[in-house]
Amino acid sequence: MLPLDQQLGIIKRGATAIIEERDLIEKLKRGTPLRVKLGVDPTGADLHLGFSVVLRKLRQFQDLGHHAVLIIGSYTAQLGDPSGRNAARPMLSEDQVMAFAAHYLDQAAVILDRSRLEVRPNGEWFSKMSFMDVIRLLAKTTVARTLEREDFSTRAAGGTPIYLHEMVYPLMQGYDSVAVNADIELGGTDQTFNLMVGRDLQREAGQEPQVCITMPILEGLDGVRKMSKSFGNYVGFAEPPAEMFGKLMSISDDLMWKYYELLTDLPLEEIAALRRGVAAGSHHPMRVKKDLAKRIISFYHSPAAAAEAETAFERVFSNREAPEEMPAVALASLPMKAAEGELDVIALLTGAKLAPSASEARRLVQQGGVSIDDVKVTALRIRMPAVSSFVLRAGKRRFARIVTGNREPS
Repeated sequence: MLPLDQQLGIIKRGATAIIEERDLIEKLKRGTPLRVKLGVDPTGADLHLGFSVVLRKLRQFQDLGHHAVLIIGSYTAQLGDPSGRNAARPMLSEDQVMAFAAHYLDQAAVILDRSRLEVRPNGEWFSKMSFMDVIRLLAKTTVARTLEREDFSTRAAGGTPIYLHEMVYPLMQGYDSVAVNADIELGGTDQTFNLMVGRDLQREAGQEPQVCITMPILEGLDGVRKMSKSFGNYVGFAEPPAEMFGKLMSISDDLMWKYYELLTDLPLEEIAALRRGVAAGSHHPMRVKKDLAKRIISFYHSPAAAAEAETAFERVFSNREAPEEMPAVALASLPMKAAEGELDVIALLTGAKLAPSASEARRLVQQGGVSIDDVKVTALRIRMPAVSSFVLRAGKRRFARIVTGNREPS
């Protein structure tokens, strides 16, 4: 293992808080591998860069010689984590959770070393509990303590229902730490309460309390809300390189520094030098952002794919050319509502999957973000182009070739 100070430098990179750092130092001084726990509730099939922040930290512990324990919330995911929620999550079946878990592990393997990963579904211990065991677990905390959580207190003050099964969730996550005898638990800042419950339960069980390391929540492409598929501001692990490149180039200059620190292995002193160069005018921010995009894409795909994505970006955005490859959509397959000889632009955009909803399609048109063969569309109904196909563009990155079936004019 590396010397203590070097281990601490790697562990502290990007971390928001370490509770307690003195406990972490004492554990590291022993020189034996620590059990580092990360609990995940697979509630969807696809991972995005927001998930990678804590996964990358777990990989760093693996590389330092420690033992990574990934808890699959086969039971907790059925309840749904209330952290950061202003309403109850829908409950899932165990079959749904385990199906999502298989996809999660396949994608997480891009970051984690599966050969050195202990994977434990928490149904392994919760399925064996009797009702009296559950009551004993509930007796470990109070309603008042649980209501200290900001999300619960906010909901209580606003009259939004808080269900009893949601209040059990922190105890279940905390008990996971007891079950695997965790030395360290990782989580986002929104997990702080749950992680601290783990420390309390370990003390009661006669175990040494775990160290809690929280990582920041990664803002999405809008730079405001956390990265989330529901907000549409995400970059997925498995997205095509060109799509990833275009999305990453859309983030703000300020946000890219956080992405550099949390999503790349570039040394912090080099990131600081780049930042000084941008501030001094010796480095162009677009060039630095392109380097960020290539580093991220190289990791999830390959350096060759990153280079190709940069070339495609230059062609489409710098030279304003349409991409060489784009989806082809038959006009006859779309639910058009316009009169004969006209195009319903809203139906065209949503049917070609260039806009997720009619309201978003309307907004794109109103803001001048829609064009047909490089001619801006300014109305919601337009005359049908007398061509066999045309390129429909929505925003900066979305293209489709619409096949009309018309004969080309002579």
